[in-house]
Formats: sequence, structure tokens, C-alpha cells
Amino acid sequence: MHSGLLIALWTAFVVVLQFLSPKALMFAVFACVFAAWRFSPSRSMRLLRRVRFLILAILVLFAGFTPGEALLPAFPEISPSREGVTMAAEHAGRLLGVVLCVAMLMDALPVRRLVGGLHALLRPFGCVGLPSERLAVRLVLVLRYVESAAPGDWRSWLEGDHADGGGAEVIAFTRETFAWSDLVAMLVAVVVAAIWFGVAR
Repeated sequence: MHSGLLIALWTAFVVVLQFLSPKALMFAVFACVFAAWRFSPSRSMRLLRRVRFLILAILVLFAGFTPGEALLPAFPEISPSREGVTMAAEHAGRLLGVVLCVAMLMDALPVRRLVGGLHALLRPFGCVGLPSERLAVRLVLVLRYVESAAPGDWRSWLEGDHADGGGAEVIAFTRETFAWSDLVAMLVAVVVAAIWFGVAR
């Protein structure tokens, strides 16, 4: 499959993930967990460790500070609300799904294909002055830095100690041709999206 089409489908899934109902979200997150465990276990665990405190903060803030019916009626002063627990689970599930999707995308596409796919998607905006090649490379570098930076590296980054040591990294990307199978996949995705939106209404 063309890398640009794969990235576009990935983006569409991540967007749809933010609008799923709680029941549909539960199945989608379970599917993401299974797929990540099957296809990208090490990278998924590495990214999840980096966002564990953010997930914890979401659970505590929504569950503990959302007004509503006490989950533990015998201890209403310290009990989280049912509404808060529901909202916390939804937001944590959406974040979990996005993180796992990022891990699977980065394992599915090498750097050359990832940059090439981003460039293919951004190239139409070149007519309005958008530097598609430079932006694609920067997006990949940001993803790589977020994934590989050590826990304390953000302090040195803010302090300006992130010099490259005098060496410039060269990133090449692959230009892929659009095949008939890509067209079929795109048509299937459009049909599925149309059916899903029709059912959602």
C-alpha cells in the first residue's frame, strides 16, 4: 500500500476514534491493544511508559473532580463520581488508542517511507507556498525525538544544549507510485466511512 494512503487512513482512524460512542470506543481500544501487542509490542510499551503520567493525570482529574453521583455511597467525601469515572475512562481510552496507533504506524513504515508518505500528502499544498519536503522531515524528526529522548533531555533542549555536534543528518525519502490496489483500498475506505456515517445518524 502507498505510504501516503496508509498515513491518510491512519489519520482518518485517529480522528474517528475521538468521536466514537463509549461502547464503540471500548471495542476500538481493545482492537488497538491486540494489534499493538501483535505487530508493535516493544515500541508500544516504550511510548506508553512515556505517557503513563498523563494517563494517570486524566484518570485522577476527571474521576476525582467531576461532580455527579458518588461511586462509593458509603464514603461520599472521598468517592469519585460515576460520571467522572466514565469521562476518565473515555479520555484515557482515546489517548491510549492514539498512542498505540502511533507506535504501529512507526513500526509499519521505515523512515524513508514515512517521510515519502508525508511529502506525498503535503505536496498539493506546495502551490500555496508550503515547504512540503522540509515540513515532512521536521514532523518525522519530532516523532523520533519524542520517542527516543531520555527523560531529562527536555531540560537540555530548553536550555539550548541540543547541538548536533557538528554533523548534519541526511534523511532520504522514497517516492512511491500509486497502484491499482491503492485505489481499491481507498474506495473501500470511502464506502466503509459512508456506511459508518449513515449508521451513526
